[in-house]
Amino acid sequence: MRPLNVLIGANGAGKSNFIGVFRFLAALTGDNFPVDVQNWGGPDALLHYGRKTTDAIELEVYFAPEDGVANGYCVTLAPTQDNRLIFTREQSWINGRYGANSYSLGVGHDVAKVTTDELERSKNVSRYVSSKLKIWRQYHFHDTGDKAAVKQVHQVNDTLRLKPDAANLAAYLRKLKTTPFWESSYQRIVETIRLAAPFFGDFVIREDAAESIELEWTERGRPDTPWKAHVLSDGTLRFICLTALLLQPSALMPDIILIDEPELGLHPFAINLLAQMLKRAAETKQVIVSTQSVELLNAMSPDDVVVAGRENGATTLKRLDSADLTDWLEDYSLGELWKRNVLGGRPAR
Repeated sequence: MRPLNVLIGANGAGKSNFIGVFRFLAALTGDNFPVDVQNWGGPDALLHYGRKTTDAIELEVYFAPEDGVANGYCVTLAPTQDNRLIFTREQSWINGRYGANSYSLGVGHDVAKVTTDELERSKNVSRYVSSKLKIWRQYHFHDTGDKAAVKQVHQVNDTLRLKPDAANLAAYLRKLKTTPFWESSYQRIVETIRLAAPFFGDFVIREDAAESIELEWTERGRPDTPWKAHVLSDGTLRFICLTALLLQPSALMPDIILIDEPELGLHPFAINLLAQMLKRAAETKQVIVSTQSVELLNAMSPDDVVVAGRENGATTLKRLDSADLTDWLEDYSLGELWKRNVLGGRPAR
């Protein structure tokens, strides 16, 4: 994996499933994993074609070495008769200056033990692994309907992190605006929104905010008339959410940012701005996005692109190589090569 990873491929090739693995691992280390499994439809909705075809889910995660020390995490999850997933294997491991060690965290449980491991021999490794897994976030800003979370009233102190559906966007922007160390990030967010939506003036940050708050904004040149979020077009509201996510202070970002088809509803010019923001975020964090956008692909380097395909019913992921495409790119853009099926990732029989 590189800092920036842009997945392309036909519908059903597995792009969203690949991103979903990271969301699954983050949920697995949470306190509500058994409930999450039920909300997702139970074990048979997660196992490939159900338990009659697939006996278990197996996942292995390897973290890039830091100071010469590498860590990882391995789990196997099997379905039960009472419709749960239980751990038949859970291991953390380390490979460092004192050699390689793997630590079994038990079997038969339905809540990950990596987050509560207090064994002297393994707790430091487990703490490192769980701290990484917990902070991964998959962001969805597709819902911009009347009941969308970003349009609702929420608590003014709900500011620990920007939520995956931007449900606390107004409070989060207020935090950035009123914190001197982060105010420059707030101004960068506003200025970038104006590039895609020239009519946009600023967000309304009320000094006398009560316990609750909602997203408000003003038009450029009319600072005395506040508008609610429902007045914004769907594409503009999605772009605002993406801009707040990708231009927030690096210290507040999760280590891995996951976004499924962020270009939905955006104007081509806004997609070019989105590409620049993705690259900026990838300077300090790891970014994984899936896309169907030719415009977004055109703004990327071939080495940042991963092509998802299907072979024998399984998803394959292959990274492009700039050296292999040198001659092609003299005459065509990446998007044109994708449409011509030079890159793969197109619907096939």
